[in-house]
Amino acid sequence: LAPDAERLASAIRQHWGIENRVHWCLDVVFADDQMRARTAHAAHNLATLKRLTLNLLRQDPSQRKGSLKTRRLIANTSDEYRAELLGLK
Repeated sequence: LAPDAERLASAIRQHWGIENRVHWCLDVVFADDQMRARTAHAAHNLATLKRLTLNLLRQDPSQRKGSLKTRRLIANTSDEYRAELLGLK
C-alpha cells in the first residue's frame, strides 16, 4: 500500500478514541487495571459485565448528575436507582 499520512492519522485517532472512551472509563470507574481474575473465563466474564454496566450508566434514563463512578456507587447502594437503570421501574 502506498503511504497515506491522512489515512494513517485517521486510524490512529480512531484507536485513541476507543482507548479514551472505553478503556480509560473502565479503569477509572471499575479500577480495571487492578483486576486480578485469572481463572478459567473469569476475566472475560467480568469484562463483559463491566462493559454492560458502563453502557447502562451512560444510558441512564433519569439523567442523574454525577460522574460514572459516582452513579456506579449509587447504583450499588440504591435498589430504586438500580431498578431505574435496568428499566424495571
